Amino acid sequence: MVVGRKSEIKKLNELYNSDSAELVAVYGRRRVGKTYLIDETFTDRIVFRHAGLSPIDDRTVSKNGQKNRMKNQLEHFYHSLKRYGLKNGNQPKSWQEAFYLLEDFLIEKEKSTKRLLIFIDEIQWLDTPRADFMTGFEAFWNGWACHKKNVMLIVCGSSSSWILNHFINNHGGLYGRLTYEIKLKPFSLLECEEFFAAQNIVMSRYDIAQSYMMVGGIPYYLGYFNRELSLAQNINNVFFSDNAILKDEFDRIFASLFVNPEVMKRIVTALSSKNRGLTRRELTEKTGISDGGELSSQLKALIVGDFLMKYCSFGNSRREEYYKLTDPFCIFYLKFVKDSKKTDWINIADSSQVTTWKGYAFENVCWNHIKQIKISLGISGVSTTESLWSKRADEESDGTQIDLIIERKDNVLNLCEIKFYSDEFAVNKDYHFTLEKRKRLLSELVSKKTSIHNTLITTYGVKHNEYFGDFIHVVVLDDLFVD
Repeated sequence: MVVGRKSEIKKLNELYNSDSAELVAVYGRRRVGKTYLIDETFTDRIVFRHAGLSPIDDRTVSKNGQKNRMKNQLEHFYHSLKRYGLKNGNQPKSWQEAFYLLEDFLIEKEKSTKRLLIFIDEIQWLDTPRADFMTGFEAFWNGWACHKKNVMLIVCGSSSSWILNHFINNHGGLYGRLTYEIKLKPFSLLECEEFFAAQNIVMSRYDIAQSYMMVGGIPYYLGYFNRELSLAQNINNVFFSDNAILKDEFDRIFASLFVNPEVMKRIVTALSSKNRGLTRRELTEKTGISDGGELSSQLKALIVGDFLMKYCSFGNSRREEYYKLTDPFCIFYLKFVKDSKKTDWINIADSSQVTTWKGYAFENVCWNHIKQIKISLGISGVSTTESLWSKRADEESDGTQIDLIIERKDNVLNLCEIKFYSDEFAVNKDYHFTLEKRKRLLSELVSKKTSIHNTLITTYGVKHNEYFGDFIHVVVLDDLFVD
């Protein structure tokens, strides 16, 4: 059973049933379920499929450098053709020859098949150095496939930046050739709940939110949860046990997606040190990476890959852009797994260190569910801009930080306080004055026509006492579990 993905499945079937050639790109973070989506949507309808060889699984890469990678990819492609029924033709020595063989195979196949559906998975791995892969692909599509109304070709990749550069934003031979693109996003909280239910895993929404803080909405990771174990036991099992399945996942992700994985890991690690993120200047100082076009490309690749986001601090110049790490798995790994020698999560799950981390992690959950927060506030149709705001202390005033600001086109600004509690949140006298101070400081930065609405986003609501009315809006955990 496919959880979620209803609109994607509907569109893929519409494209399959069209009367024209279709070139479709499906991309998204590694382990997000792209291959599974295609397999489940097109059961028994794929006439040829091929998946590139992972560079980290190709033993000849470490043994003989890069020289055998192209040969290995071509040999693997040839064997895929043979597996699906290619009867004639020698092993290709170039990608043009490889695609000529694919063309011959499909010409023979169309005698018995109405729709020729081709699926090339992890296509970026085929584009090895000096292989001229895209030249062969363009010749195949432009010279033959695009003229065949019965052809549908799906290319799939975990390197979102590669797909964007070579297909979606291509200004060469494939300019304007792509007929549809699907960026597959991680599961929302609701989809995580549906996934666990499909696996017969009983888990409260409180624990589902915590699981999201640790592995995000990545189906591949959620699939390792055992229904017989508690959340803490599952986290122990997949991260901290002797044979933990996800212990090396961080290194594998970056090695499989980027040609410069160590640099990308340095950027991500640096960003994990500050919940608000870092400016480019702060990032270059922390990593030692020079500021320039290469850094811009690296940051862009991490953004489109759903690892981080870029935002402008509220009230500051748009030149002061922040880069914030938002991938829950990376955040959790770098905080608790990377340098841990022997951790028993069950024993530390309620420690002060973890409790503090949960507060920040829940902020990240909220940032990944802005759509659901807007629905709860009744402003799903209102154009908004989201940002954080922090003010350093000076001689005249104390510093402060606001977790989330939703600036709306209807002259209202939601000043959001985000609290992860196991019970109702109680506003005491000190916190009441903190809210007043933040509202006053924020009012100095907005126009007089703007109304500031104190908004609480928390797990189980606010306790009714003399200060509960400080919040005009209260968004609870259940509100984040909507479509």
